[in-house]
Amino acid sequence: MDSTTRPLAVIAAFAASLAVGLLVTFWLIGGFGGVTKPAAIGGPFQLTDQSGQTVTDKNLLGKPTIIFFGFTHCPDVCPTSLFEISEVLRAMGPDAGKVNAYFISVDPERDTTAAMKDYLSSFDPTLKGLTGTPEEIAKVISAYRVYAKKVPLKDGDYTMDHTALIYLMDRNGKFVRPFDLKRKPEESAADLKRYL
Repeated sequence: MDSTTRPLAVIAAFAASLAVGLLVTFWLIGGFGGVTKPAAIGGPFQLTDQSGQTVTDKNLLGKPTIIFFGFTHCPDVCPTSLFEISEVLRAMGPDAGKVNAYFISVDPERDTTAAMKDYLSSFDPTLKGLTGTPEEIAKVISAYRVYAKKVPLKDGDYTMDHTALIYLMDRNGKFVRPFDLKRKPEESAADLKRYL
């Protein structure tokens, strides 16, 4: 590839990834099939946090909630997103306790409560890591329309390919929209405070 076509290839790749992201977001908010009502995202679940406490969909009620699905062996997207969520919670100051912030594992095979506790020790203490049995995780993944797939690696290990959106739920546990972290933490915090 010569120097004149390389920028075009980069722009084309960026445009393609942007289009895919917009299509996923559009699908999540119920934009396909002529449906005018909001997409059914969310539902009953029962998982366990990093302290061994049971967390269900009822814990979402009364507070706005941000949810991110990922896994502790994730090399880049997950730690980056959790750092950004931590920065937003820090920017909220004393109001951080008025928000639910959950990191839900898509890899229950490796993400035990102990693994989640160790992993989340690097992030904001408000953030709770949720895991469960493969059946419990499959149920919440389905309820939130999350894409998650095990991808084998050459060394016999595996990684997970998964949806990397942040879900914003309102005080009634209803899906609002994907939550944008690609802005200043103070801007995201101000946005989140609107739902308190």
